[in-house]
Amino acid sequence: MAHAAPRSRGAIEPGRTTTPDIFDARTHRAAKVVIPVLIGLVYGYWAAGNRRDAGPITGWNLLFGFLTALVFAVVLMALLAVAPKLRREAHAVVWGAFCGIAVGFLFSQAGGSVYRSTALGLGVAAGVTLVMFYRFYTHERATDQRPATDRRPG
Repeated sequence: MAHAAPRSRGAIEPGRTTTPDIFDARTHRAAKVVIPVLIGLVYGYWAAGNRRDAGPITGWNLLFGFLTALVFAVVLMALLAVAPKLRREAHAVVWGAFCGIAVGFLFSQAGGSVYRSTALGLGVAAGVTLVMFYRFYTHERATDQRPATDRRPG
């Protein structure tokens, strides 16, 4: 007697390793804009909060927060669109640079010196680059970026 528990399509169809999408294409298109904007708003709020240092909220502080959010969201959307088309090394470096610059900028807005902001940004960039390279290296198909002489059939 067969077990009545439902199984995913990946377990039913041989050779399929990806999980099925629960959202339609329209939802995915909307998420490509909405998620970076929301993350950008959080980042802008954080940067504006660091800059005002518990002082009063002013119009200039609000403008700074919204401009920071806008720049962050636009750069993140561009990164999400362009970076996957790069080789794994460049892909990892771009993500590392983005994260390092973002953290260094936040630290500088909190009153950190230029040297400490730069050191923190470089440290974060190096760490993120290593982690992302490891992830891209271990999660890509073997035939994607290996030389033709090194590919195995199949």
